[in-house]
Amino acid sequence: MLLDGMKIVSFCHFLQGPAAMQYLGDMGAEIIRIEPPKGAYERVWAGAGKIRVGGVSAFYLCANRNARSLALDLKRPEAKEIVLRMLEKSHALAENFRPGTLDRLGLGYDVVKARKPDIIYASASGFGATGPFVDRPGQDLLIQAMSGIASANGGGGHRPTAIGAAAVDQHGGALFALGILGAYAKWLRTGEGTRVEASLLGAGIDMQMESITHYYAAAKGDKVFDRHESLATWFHEAPYGIYRIADGWVALSLNPVEKLGRALGEEAFAPYVGRDQYADRDAIAAAVAVAVRERSFADLAAAFDAEAMWYGRVDNFDDLAANPQVQHNQVFQDCEVNGETIRLVNHPNRYDGAAPAAPTFALETGADTRDVLAEAGYAEAEIEELLKDQIVHAPR
Repeated sequence: MLLDGMKIVSFCHFLQGPAAMQYLGDMGAEIIRIEPPKGAYERVWAGAGKIRVGGVSAFYLCANRNARSLALDLKRPEAKEIVLRMLEKSHALAENFRPGTLDRLGLGYDVVKARKPDIIYASASGFGATGPFVDRPGQDLLIQAMSGIASANGGGGHRPTAIGAAAVDQHGGALFALGILGAYAKWLRTGEGTRVEASLLGAGIDMQMESITHYYAAAKGDKVFDRHESLATWFHEAPYGIYRIADGWVALSLNPVEKLGRALGEEAFAPYVGRDQYADRDAIAAAVAVAVRERSFADLAAAFDAEAMWYGRVDNFDDLAANPQVQHNQVFQDCEVNGETIRLVNHPNRYDGAAPAAPTFALETGADTRDVLAEAGYAEAEIEELLKDQIVHAPR
């Protein structure tokens, strides 16, 4: 794979960090995850009523494939030397603790760099490494609130509305992986390390670059967020939005109003032909909502196709799994976990026309402790002594 030979020691947890490591692990990087003796938080917590498959948290399974597990008690002074010895044979350290946590454990940037001068030291946090919010908990929903996503998504006077997924965490993970890859490219070229810093706040703002740039350029204040309830965003012209139809919902993208009139056979759109579809967005959206309400998707699809319009049916997750293009793209992969099966989202990219190989999971905390320590140069007797002293942990 693309990143064969790259080695990362990961102190990542929750979603932002593990998602970044999963992207890199899918591409062939060796990820050694340092976990506390009782396991990472995501092994214990599971959403949707504590969903578990084969006894393993679905939350853990969603973003921890292709990572090995070393269970280590970082509060023990001997643990520091174990990590440093591993880092000597690694390219990067990745972590998303609150700023200062690894410093307190004796594994801050200066300490690690002194031992491994060419280290890529990558940190992801909620708000950044410094500043007035540095000690606040950074979490997806809180960033959606602070970054303006919920306000813009809700629409001005409407109730602020969060995105129905951990979008900031996921985008933050992708940006974190991107930063590490950039630093690795530099290391391959120059042999020099880099300190990489990413934040959820930065990710939440970055994913709105189109909206925010338009907002400040318009300089009209947040009243621009007010719009017809069917319109998806504040900055697109009508009919860009989601509309109720007889047998579900339909999404209409950017379409000339004259096409709308012909496709729907409605004279109601005639007054808006040749006018600014953004200025008239609420009136056009209201007219569309009335025109499509009693029509089926099949009926509308035929009319929209005849006009080469941009549209789509609003699907749920069950529809998604049955989507022929999704199946063709091998978006999902069914994996066995302790005798049960879970459907996972595959790596999003294809390389030379192929998806990454079947994933592996460290299903137990410390599943790879012995092997990882042996590869770091520890003799079998040393490993057994570390296990006996409970500095490291492994399954019985």
